[in-house]
Amino acid sequence: MKAEGFRFDGSEPCRLRDLPCGAGSREKEQKDRLIRKTADNLQRMAELQDAFYADGREGLVVVLQALDAAGKDSMVKHVMGGLNPQGVTVHSFKQPGKEELAHDYLWRVNRALPARGSIAIFNRSYYEDVLVVQVHDLQKTYRMAPRVLEEEKREFFRKRYRQIRQYEEYLYENSYRVVKILLHVSKDKQKERFLERIETPAKNWKFSADDLKERALFDTYTRVFDEVVTETASAHSPWYVIPADQKWYARYLVSEIVTDALDRCCHEYPQLSPEARARLDDYRRALEQDEQP
Repeated sequence: MKAEGFRFDGSEPCRLRDLPCGAGSREKEQKDRLIRKTADNLQRMAELQDAFYADGREGLVVVLQALDAAGKDSMVKHVMGGLNPQGVTVHSFKQPGKEELAHDYLWRVNRALPARGSIAIFNRSYYEDVLVVQVHDLQKTYRMAPRVLEEEKREFFRKRYRQIRQYEEYLYENSYRVVKILLHVSKDKQKERFLERIETPAKNWKFSADDLKERALFDTYTRVFDEVVTETASAHSPWYVIPADQKWYARYLVSEIVTDALDRCCHEYPQLSPEARARLDDYRRALEQDEQP
């Protein structure tokens, strides 16, 4: 799998500044081939999903995280859009509401887990609770016991990293797989896409003044992402830090990741018992004769 070079499984730290945001010269020369390979992967994903759904022994969660304008929404549309919607749910975890804030931060996520045999795509996720919350010190606004909130900030989030690792281990041990993808966009490309949203009337609705406030914290988010990936990557729930400046390249890599994840899952069609198979001839004859079996 070509995306293997962007995989973090906890064996080494993540340093986003050392990782590419775009395709290299070799990949650009192979653009047409990689676009065709993406199409092949989408077809393969659909075939694997059909058997994965029929098998029903595992569930798959795909987590998409990124800074604004990295292409999360278009990734869902162009890479996941070829899957059977009966077996896929997409959840966009925005700012939590009153009811959600009255529960632990994993409560709303746990409610969105797919049934085994199905796929859930989290467009943002519980990782917002160690990213945005940490960058903006939102934990200080929580209605929680003093014993929790009086902890030093680093200790508070160190515990959350542990909780997330244990939660993902719990899911893995209960027949779920979690694949986490960080779309790594450069500061220059983010600026370019923000300007496009301003200058293109059909995209004006995508732009918000809050985007500029968050952009001012680009370097802070980069530092926190380094820590989050390093602290929560594991062999069974790895992170993939994908170059996102060229959408065609990012889509190719994500199609490789999801295809590989489905290929690792149980995806065998259920087998009929000998007795049930023996009766198939009877059912066929009844249908041919237009009679009730």
